[in-house]
Formats: sequence, structure tokens, C-alpha cells
Amino acid sequence: MEKLLFFDHELRLLIEEQKRHLLAEIDSLSEERVLGNPINDLCEYFVNKYIIEPPSLGEGIQTDYEDTKIDVSHRFDYVTYGYMPTVVNGTRISFIVPYEGNGKLFYYRPTRFNLNPPTAEVRETELVFNFEYTNLEIKTVQAEFKRKLEDTKDYLNWIEVDVNSFNNDLEGLIKSRIEASKNRILEVRGIVESLGFPLRSRQGIATTYMAPQVRRRIVPKLPPAPRASFAPEPTLEMEEYERILSTIYNMVLVIERSPSAFRYMQEEDIRCQFLVPLNGLYEGQATGETFNSQGKTDILIRVNDKNIFIAECKFWNGPKKLKDAIDQLLGYTTWRDCKTALLIFNRSRSLTTVLSKIPEVVRSHQCYKRQIDYDSETGFRFVLARPDDVNREIILTILVFEMPQ
Repeated sequence: MEKLLFFDHELRLLIEEQKRHLLAEIDSLSEERVLGNPINDLCEYFVNKYIIEPPSLGEGIQTDYEDTKIDVSHRFDYVTYGYMPTVVNGTRISFIVPYEGNGKLFYYRPTRFNLNPPTAEVRETELVFNFEYTNLEIKTVQAEFKRKLEDTKDYLNWIEVDVNSFNNDLEGLIKSRIEASKNRILEVRGIVESLGFPLRSRQGIATTYMAPQVRRRIVPKLPPAPRASFAPEPTLEMEEYERILSTIYNMVLVIERSPSAFRYMQEEDIRCQFLVPLNGLYEGQATGETFNSQGKTDILIRVNDKNIFIAECKFWNGPKKLKDAIDQLLGYTTWRDCKTALLIFNRSRSLTTVLSKIPEVVRSHQCYKRQIDYDSETGFRFVLARPDDVNREIILTILVFEMPQ
């Protein structure tokens, strides 16, 4: 049944309600869920759940027709008698227009509007415009449909402006709210723990508040809360991580500038060349971080017997070997935010071909989460999850170097 579109409700109020539900759900998260999940994972969940998808008309418009009865008692081109309805035979022409997005928004009025909104029948994935005629004229039918379609597109453009204003700010709003919640929890915990008495464990804290759905879609899954209580973990700061990679890169420049000295070196020999400058920089530091080689673990930093930085040196032998190297690194890692690196040396293949294969392999890995922008012509950076705990994130930087043949 046809209804007046873009009239029943105010889109502005819907957006405000959506924002209130979002902030309420973030504020109701349990302490362990806030502290134990990566902010990016929580942010991805809330963005997927609360983003508002405006409807957009698609291609492939179809038509249909049927016989109908038309009341002409209000028309001047028909002679009618009295106040009784006068019904004549006619034809109903229907234009079926597919659409994507949230169909409920067809009933919401944007902040910009006019006083003559279109009418249509809103179905699950289709918008149907109906026209009834006693005398069919093709130009009249085409002109009326075109006018109503253009009116609908104007309203959808105005809706998109309002919705995009909310959607574009969504990720920043979520991150800042979660970060504020996390900082508040840590501050309170620090004050309570400084009182000198053990903190009593609490049971039955609500984990989340489920807000009503605005979009007609599958509800995303909230990242699980860790089973163990939150405790600060040793991590390697990004500044120090970049310094390690810079030291490795500088050593590769030495290799490239002295090809005759390194032409016949294998993985173990090259590994030793990196350990020399790294040990000179980090051995004996106050933090107790030392570099050493144990078994097949080429380069590592250990804190409290836990590996927080690991690098592997590999010659390029195809995508399968690269995946094996990633699995090997994941098997070594222990702590969240662990920093890792794969140093790929290429001797026999086109470097362009090697570089094109690396993102494909990493993205297809079962532990892949996302790729991070990395300013390097021959380097990539990714975030992976540990195979046994999706909440533990691992940064993987892959550097590719040409080796003398």
C-alpha cells in the first residue's frame, strides 16, 4: 500500500537516539571487557552495530500493470451525478525500483525537506511507484514517474547528508568514549589498590546493554571478555620497536653495499650479522632486555621469560613458506601487543612479484585482523591475533630486501 514518504518521523531524533544507545552500551561494559579487549576490536563492533546505512536506489527498474477500478467522481473530465462515487475501468502501472540500505528511513524526514514529498509502497528491497490511468499516454506516464523518482532521489540525498554526518564521527566518538572509560577504570583501581588492602573480587557485573536495532541486519558479535582478571603486561614501546627495525634496516644497507662479502651467506650467517649491532644496543639495559639466538628463534627480546619481540630471517621460497614463517612466529609469541618482524631476503625472483604476493598471503591467514599503513616501498605492517586468543594482538612488520647473487 502506498504511503507518504519522508514524513512520519524526524531523522534528527532518530540519530540522537542512536547516539544515546551507543554511549549507554559503551558505559555499561564490564571492567574486564574494557581492559581486556583491544580498543580497535571494540570499536569495530560498535561501528558495525550503530552505523546507519541510508537507502540508495539501484539499477534494474521493472514495470508491471493490472486492471483496476478508478473513482472519477472528483474529476472535471467526467460527468458525475450527486455525491455517490463514480467508478470506471482503468489501468494501474507500477514501477519497481530496487534499493539497498535501511528501508525504514523512507519514513523519516531529513533536516532539509520540501512540502511535497513523494508517495510509494516500501517493500523489503523494493520501492514501488503506482500510477492509475483511465487513458494511457506513454509521455504522461514517463513524465510522472520521472518527476516522482527525482523527488525521491532529492530526499535520499538530504538523508545521506544527515546520516553521513553521524557516521563519519562514529569511530572517533566510540574510541574516545572507550579510552575515557578505560582511563577512569585504571585511575580508580590505582587509587583503591594504593589503600594497602587487597581488592575484593566481584561477581555478576553486567557485561553489556543491548540497545534496540535501528538497522535491519545481523547483530555483530561483541569481543569476548577475557577469562582471567586484567593485569598489566610487559610491552615493547613503538618507538623502541621502530628503533630495532631501523637498526636491522641499516645492517641490510651494509649487506647491499658489500655484495661480495655476503653473496654466499645463508640464513644463520645473516642472522648473526643482525645480532652484532642489536646486542651492542640492548645488552645490559636496565630493563633487562637482551637479544640472543635460541634454536630457530633468530632475534628476540625477553621480559620475565616472555618473548615480546621476535624476528625471523627467511629467504623467499614462495607463499607457502611465508605462511609457515608466520605460523612459526605466532608459536613463539606470548604477550599481547607483542612486536614481531619477518625479514625476507630475495635472491632469485622478481622483487615486484614477491612484494605483490605478501599482502595476499597475510590477509588469507586465519589470524589476520587488519593492515596498518607503513611508509616503506618494500615493507608491510599487519595486526594478527594469537591462534588461541583473539584478544591478544600481535604487530607483524615484514621487510623485504634484495640479496646479492
